[in-house]
Amino acid sequence: MESQMALEFVRVTEAAALQSAQWTGRGDKNSADEAATVAIRTHFNAVSMDGTVVIGEGEMDEAPMLYIGERVGNRRGPAMDIAVDPLEGTETVANGLNNALSVIAAAPRGSLLHAPDMYMQKMAVGPALAGKLSLEDPIPTTLSKAARVLGKSLSDLTVSILDRTRHAGIIKLLRESGVRIKLLGHGDVMGALETCLDSGVDLHIGSGGAPEGVLAAAALKCMGGEIQGRLLPHGEEEIERCKRMGITDPGALLSMDDMVGRQGVMFVATGVTPGEWLQGVRSLPGHRAETHSVVMHSETKTIRFVRSIHHTADSSGTLAVAASS
Repeated sequence: MESQMALEFVRVTEAAALQSAQWTGRGDKNSADEAATVAIRTHFNAVSMDGTVVIGEGEMDEAPMLYIGERVGNRRGPAMDIAVDPLEGTETVANGLNNALSVIAAAPRGSLLHAPDMYMQKMAVGPALAGKLSLEDPIPTTLSKAARVLGKSLSDLTVSILDRTRHAGIIKLLRESGVRIKLLGHGDVMGALETCLDSGVDLHIGSGGAPEGVLAAAALKCMGGEIQGRLLPHGEEEIERCKRMGITDPGALLSMDDMVGRQGVMFVATGVTPGEWLQGVRSLPGHRAETHSVVMHSETKTIRFVRSIHHTADSSGTLAVAASS
């Protein structure tokens, strides 16, 4: 069941990647995101599950499809929570940059945090630091603990953070500590995942989207890493929104189990633009295209890479994303 569903999810993210990749470098992030969203929603119909979107494109009155609470799948399979980011890195695609992904996380119903669309303070680490640090600690304390656990000097520690004005104070602290800093232009999910890859990044800190935090948690649980978070609601309206979504204490520290539950979670992603982990969509001669995807499950900790060649045009020249893999 797991392997069959994984393949079905891969076909969904492949479709989104093929469609959105056509907008690479065209400066139109909205069209890129719409292409990915339509492809995912359309291809979800064939997946053997009774899925409910808990993280998607927004609430029902904000998103025409993949809205929070929308039912997806053919209703002939297990009841699942679905978190989806049709295009992680809309501006990345629009500007022709690297590391854009199409992402789906899935877990048994009731597992995934219904994360509202607001900022979340985050700290992500790889397996060597999992369970060893706390988001509650001041940043200098966290850096000292991490260096000690890893057997490194502070000057050899590498921390990634989104390059945003709101992070100016944190970046100043990092500079003063002497650590190396990797400033990220975009890609909140990929920034967290890099702590589990051969990227040289030891920690990922700062604030980013709460939905992306849950998607990252799904991947990190599969890879043996860890993420901790805390929602950052702005004003009473966002606090009430948290409570309406079942989060009784919006300021509580969120563990990985709080975000993705204690049962098995699956993470699937397809590269849209080239990256250090997944290759992007690549055009081939003869109306074909190549995609590169990853499938992971937290119970087995198995990481599978899927390379697919798609026939991308029908007889009239129209893109056919329902291609074979």
